[in-house]
Amino acid sequence: MKVVIVGGVAGGMSAATRLRRLVPDAEIIVLERGEHVSFANCGLPYYIGGTIEHRSALLLQTPESLRDRFALDVRVRHEVLAIDRAAQTVEVRDHRAGVDYTQEWDHLVLSTGAAPVVPSVPGVERALTLRDVADADVIAEAAARSRTAVVAGAGFIGLEMAENLHTRGLSVALVELSGQVLPPLDPEMAQPVLDHLRAQGVSVHLGSRIQRIDATTVVLDDGSILPADLVIMAIGVRPDSRLAAAAGLSTSPGGGVVVDASLRTSDPRIHAVGDLVQKTDAVSGKAGLIPLAGPANRQGRLAADAIAGRAGHDESSQGTAVIGVLGLTAAVTGWNEKRLRAAGRPHRIVHIHPLAHAGYYPGATPLSIKLLIDARTDQILGAQAVGTEGVDKRIDVLATAMAARMRASDLLRLELAYAPQYGTAKDPVNMLGYLAENLANGTTANIQWHEVEAARAAGATVVDVRTAAEFAAEAIPGAINLPLDELRYRLGELPPGRLIVHCQVGQRAHSAVCLLRARGRDAVNLDGGLLTWRAGNLARGEL
Repeated sequence: MKVVIVGGVAGGMSAATRLRRLVPDAEIIVLERGEHVSFANCGLPYYIGGTIEHRSALLLQTPESLRDRFALDVRVRHEVLAIDRAAQTVEVRDHRAGVDYTQEWDHLVLSTGAAPVVPSVPGVERALTLRDVADADVIAEAAARSRTAVVAGAGFIGLEMAENLHTRGLSVALVELSGQVLPPLDPEMAQPVLDHLRAQGVSVHLGSRIQRIDATTVVLDDGSILPADLVIMAIGVRPDSRLAAAAGLSTSPGGGVVVDASLRTSDPRIHAVGDLVQKTDAVSGKAGLIPLAGPANRQGRLAADAIAGRAGHDESSQGTAVIGVLGLTAAVTGWNEKRLRAAGRPHRIVHIHPLAHAGYYPGATPLSIKLLIDARTDQILGAQAVGTEGVDKRIDVLATAMAARMRASDLLRLELAYAPQYGTAKDPVNMLGYLAENLANGTTANIQWHEVEAARAAGATVVDVRTAAEFAAEAIPGAINLPLDELRYRLGELPPGRLIVHCQVGQRAHSAVCLLRARGRDAVNLDGGLLTWRAGNLARGEL
C-alpha cells in the first residue's frame, strides 16, 4: 500500500503516524511545500512576542526524526501542483532541486489547511500574514525594527497577534469591521475583553475597515490615520482547496472540501482532513467551516483508520476555543445568542458572575459565564466565559456536557473537584445547572439585558433590590430601589404591572422574584444583574 499525504502539519501528520502504527509495512510519503513539518502553529504568535524564546521549541518533529521513529518518507519544499485521479498520481515540484516529478499513490490524503484572507486594498502587499514558521520569522524580524503596528481583525488570531506585539513593546492598534472584538462571543461577553485591551494600552477601532495602506500609516474608512510600521492581516481564513477543486473533487460554496463520515471525498480513494474540509455543526447538524486544531488532529486519525480498513465516524464539531488576552481569558463552545436569534431557534439564557474560587481564599477573581439552552429540550446549545482564572476548565466541562447531550439542568448533579484555592463548593458549572432547572420548571423567569427597554415601553417597572448605598452609586435609569431585606415589608409600595427585578449579579434578585411571585406578582429576574446590563449597553454604545 502506497499512501501519499499532502500537508505535513496537524491533520496530515496525525494521519501519517496513526497509519504507520496500524499498517507497519505501508509506504507512507508526506509532501510538504513549506520548510517544516509537525510544527506548533498555535505557538507562532508567542514566539513572535518572545514568550516562547527559542524557535526550536516550535519544531516538534523533523523529517529525520519522523524517518527514524516511524519510517516515514517526509519531503519538505515539495509542492503538489496537480492531482491526476485517473492515473492515481500527483505532480510534484521539488523546490530545492528545481525539478518536477510524478508520484504514484494508492490512497491520497489532502491536508492543505486554510489560507489567510487578504482583502484587495491599495498597499496590501505591505501587510503580513501568519500561517507557518517562515511567516513567523518574517514578522518577528519586522517587529524588531518597528515601533507601531496595526492588526486587522479582532478574532482569535488578531487578538493573539495584538497581544504579542504589545508584549514586545510596540504601540498596537486593532481594527475590526464588526461592532465588537471576538465575534464568536456575544457583545456583553466581549465587552470586558474590549475594556481590558484598552486599559492595557491597545487602541481598538470597531466598525472600521482598512481603506488604504501607505508607507508608514494605515488609513481607515472613517478617515482615521494610524501609524503603522508593521501591518498584520488577520481577518479570517478560508479552506486552501484549490488543489482539490482543480481535481474535480466536490467543494462547498464556502470552499470546504465535502467529505463523508470517514473523511472520504467525492473520490473514495482520496481523503481530506482538517481546516480544508467542511465539518458538521454540533448544534444545527448542518455543514460548516470550523478551523480548529483539535478536530484536524482527530480527523487525521480517522482518515488513517479508514485507509487501514477500520470503521470510524467523524463526530460533529462545537467550535470550542479559548484565548488569552494580556492576562484575561475568554472561551466559547457551541452557538452564541446572535446566531440562535438569527436562526429563530427558541432558547433560554443564563448569565452568572461567580468567583473563580472560594472568596475567603486569597486571590479570588470574578468569572462571567453565559449558558445558552434549548427552550424545548433543555439541551445545551452553547456557552461563553470570560475571566482571569478558571475559564478554561469551566468551558471544557460545559463542552463535554454538551457533547454528551446532557440537559442544562443536569449540570447541578455534576460532582466536580473542589478545594478553596481551585473552586467553590457550588461550582459555577453547578450554579448554571441550578438556574437552568429553575427556568425549566417555572420556579423563576428571567429577562435579558437587551429586552428591558421594550418591556418598560410595555409598562414594566425596574426594581433594584440592592442596598440604598449601591443604588446611589450606580443605577439603571428610571429604576426604583427597594432593598431585598426590606422588600417583604414594603410590597405595597410597588406599582402594578410587570416587575423587572435586579441586583448586582442576579442572586438577590432571585430571592426577590421568588417572594414576589409567591405574592401573585408578575416578576422576572434581570439575567446577570446590573453587571450584564451594563456590559451589554456599553457594547451597544448606550452608556
